[in-house]
Amino acid sequence: MKTIGIIGGISWVSSIEYYRLMNEMVRDMLGGLNSAKILMFSIPFGVFSKDERLAEHGNWGPLIKTMIDAAQRLERGGADFIVIASNTMNVTADNIEAHVTIPVLRLADATANKIIEKGLKTVALLGTAYTMEQHFYRDRLEQQYGLKVVIPDKGERDYINTVIFDELCAGKTVKASRKQFVRIINRLVEEEGAEGVILGCTEIPLLIKQEHVLAPVFDTVQIHSEAAVDFALGVR
Repeated sequence: MKTIGIIGGISWVSSIEYYRLMNEMVRDMLGGLNSAKILMFSIPFGVFSKDERLAEHGNWGPLIKTMIDAAQRLERGGADFIVIASNTMNVTADNIEAHVTIPVLRLADATANKIIEKGLKTVALLGTAYTMEQHFYRDRLEQQYGLKVVIPDKGERDYINTVIFDELCAGKTVKASRKQFVRIINRLVEEEGAEGVILGCTEIPLLIKQEHVLAPVFDTVQIHSEAAVDFALGVR
């Protein structure tokens, strides 16, 4: 079994979910008392949020340096590959791979494969404003996998981003916010032709689950964790 290296703490909430899911999946696949081999380097989110604000204003240096440092610590600790426990921070995957000798298991690739398995062509992407508005995630899905990606409008993106950082990153789930997320998803299905929805922030699955909407939901924490376990066990 390969050792999974998780860059966590970017949001401590989703880091816990990654750890739980990976261990449960290995137990279910191998049986008995088996669990995953995991190393996690947890970046203090309060400190990291300062790096994020600098990046928003064009200074990506500190954020990239922090992510590379985390990956190098995991490699030195014996990790065989890297999992970045954040959709948004997967933007640094290329930077990390340039400074370590182990691969980064990209979240967008794992998600695209699941969408293709379902036979879907058009999907909605929900996430932080950066994930929705920038091209690193959407372009990979569209250019490498032939998918069409639709995103919420500006007002909806701002609302989603606020809920992520003010509520979900603090571990809060608010019913009124869930209602608005469902409304946004349904609009994207009805007006933009979305056949499914990517929960493209690792905190959104705390708020939205398949039972809340009719369109197929792609939980990126579940998908990424499954891909990591498969890779660790040599399933793929």
